[in-house]
Amino acid sequence: MNKKVTAVFDIGKTNKKFFLFDKDFKEVHKEYISFDEIEDEDGHPTENLPALQSWLKNVFNRILKAEEFEVKAINFSTYGASLVHIDENGNPLTPLYNYTKPLPQQIVNSFFETYGPREDFLKTTGCSDLSMLNSGLQLYWLKKEHPEVYKKIKYSLHLPQYLSYIFTGIPLSEYTSIGCHTALWDYVKKDYHSWVYQEGFNKILPPIVSTETSVNMNYNGTRIKIGVGIHDSSAALLPYVRSIKKKFVLVSTGTWSIVFNPFTEQPIATEVDGNEAINYMRINGKPVKATRLFLGNEYKLQVKKLDEAFGVADDYHRHVKFDYDLYSKITDNFKHTFKWESIEAETMPLETIMNFENYQHAYHQLMTELVLLQIESIKKAIGSDAISGIYVDGGFSDNDVYIKLLAHHFRDKKLRTTDSSLGSALGAAIAISDAKLNSKFLKKNYALKKHVPFIVS
Repeated sequence: MNKKVTAVFDIGKTNKKFFLFDKDFKEVHKEYISFDEIEDEDGHPTENLPALQSWLKNVFNRILKAEEFEVKAINFSTYGASLVHIDENGNPLTPLYNYTKPLPQQIVNSFFETYGPREDFLKTTGCSDLSMLNSGLQLYWLKKEHPEVYKKIKYSLHLPQYLSYIFTGIPLSEYTSIGCHTALWDYVKKDYHSWVYQEGFNKILPPIVSTETSVNMNYNGTRIKIGVGIHDSSAALLPYVRSIKKKFVLVSTGTWSIVFNPFTEQPIATEVDGNEAINYMRINGKPVKATRLFLGNEYKLQVKKLDEAFGVADDYHRHVKFDYDLYSKITDNFKHTFKWESIEAETMPLETIMNFENYQHAYHQLMTELVLLQIESIKKAIGSDAISGIYVDGGFSDNDVYIKLLAHHFRDKKLRTTDSSLGSALGAAIAISDAKLNSKFLKKNYALKKHVPFIVS
């Protein structure tokens, strides 16, 4: 008997993944692929959209023919800050511009001359700065710099919704893509910002629907429920929101460490300096206050220096366990000793002071200083909200020193770690399901672990 499954395409900047989940959200099939980037008209690297589109269709058509599976639903999770502009025939008019592409300064200046003052605008839209990372600015740039292309646009679709459009032919918008630092949304009015209407962009942005919306249709002879897609960060947050009763923040760690507060009473960031405060959106349009820290990137740079200084193997740092005596020694007469390369901090010295007895001593000092930055980032995300729990996932969730220091500093909150490489894909599957999740879901699917603070002697 064939297994009923939900299919999910989870599209990252590097890896493109395809999953099948059973009714209990257990992974029963997965495929990975990556494509070489192509260049846009300015020579800037960008996603190979034609190759991606071809792969999506080929994989899905093959799975539909597979005898062991019966696909009941499909959804899409992708990175944000990316728009696909289509003409009246549904064909893309431009490359999928990369959000790392530099935005001409005259465009930014022109924008604020018309829609400033800058600080008020950034607070209202939940953005920390304006660049191609704000998909609304990509539209503004296109209209000003390439008016002949802009005139041909029938619809501008966020990437998750474009992938859904490939299968349904129905152009739609949804909250999580609109709300991820796009500069399009006014978090005070809970509508597109007035500048969007003044520029006429509301005419080419498709109707907004809930992220839980799905289209029931006959696809290649099979009756399937097709989701409208979801932004990957909001997708990764969804299983937590659905299964945890008490208010919490999620610390999603990796190259960037992003702290999500989905229960904020004050969504608009007041700290617009330093580029660390941004807003996201839940699937129902409610705001998510977030702060970000270039934690994993800085960790990688500093650990490499420690490896070279002490002549240890590249993976030595993975095996360092928390040592209370070392930590106590460091904090008895605490001084900041590391100069960061990719993080701005007032507390750092002009140069790194390598005055350590051994690798363990240096590593504990490094982690103590990095965790102090993480604590500030978490506190900013929490603000004045009554948060009782902290969940940590991603690369640092199994770093013993990091977790013990966090548990120590937030002794008044319950600290939990989870382990799920499926994060955003699983969230996309849950978004279009009718399943009710309970508190045991994270334990069963995410290897949930409790952590208690160490005893201070």
